[in-house]
Amino acid sequence: MVKAVLHKANTRGHADHGWLSSYHTFSFANYYNPERMHFGALRVLNDDTVAAGKGFGKHPHDNMEIISIPLKGDLEHSDSMGNKTIIRKGDIQAMSAGTGVAHSEYNANKDKEVKFLQIWIYPDSKNIKPQYSQVSLQTADRKNKLQQIVSPRSNGNEGVTVQQEAWFSLGDLDKGQQITYDIKRKGNGVYIFVLSGEVTAADQKLATRDGFGIWETNKVSITADSDSEILVMDVPMEV
Repeated sequence: MVKAVLHKANTRGHADHGWLSSYHTFSFANYYNPERMHFGALRVLNDDTVAAGKGFGKHPHDNMEIISIPLKGDLEHSDSMGNKTIIRKGDIQAMSAGTGVAHSEYNANKDKEVKFLQIWIYPDSKNIKPQYSQVSLQTADRKNKLQQIVSPRSNGNEGVTVQQEAWFSLGDLDKGQQITYDIKRKGNGVYIFVLSGEVTAADQKLATRDGFGIWETNKVSITADSDSEILVMDVPMEV
């Protein structure tokens, strides 16, 4: 029997640090909700806005897959693996923290904010050597279809690669457009996050920044009720 969970935008946790406004779909930092710890392997979905010239100082992670998706502005990244780069909308970044990595993230601009999603998923292999990947994609390639932005390391031919049987896709849909997403792997579920607009997924109406998880099915239909941008995360439900 198909199972589903709905997380409306206004039910998310929120932290306002002045320089940072962060909305948490799942429990994170000072936001704790025992009913919202994760969706399968999807552990963190943070919707962050960082003020001009501000950012996260160097801090450590281990045994987590960390994916950054810029939505607006320029995000400067530096890490203990020696990577230093600026990522923008159209870029996707992933780190496999493995045995341990430290990184910092700053707004590269002094005059405008930066918005990005930071997403964590549980890896299927622990204590690996830390890894980094980054790609620049053509946003036109997601017009009225889904563009794959994250692939498993075993099938890493589209987007960045992660240590998990997970696939992420972005779609930019015109009003009235309908797509069917086929779940990539038996035992996986799909979490749909609406970046903008309104969609109907498996008969559930969703608005901007709503999240909707569905599992124990092999496909999900998505219809754009307005011009919309969506993120589809296909992840194992058992971790």
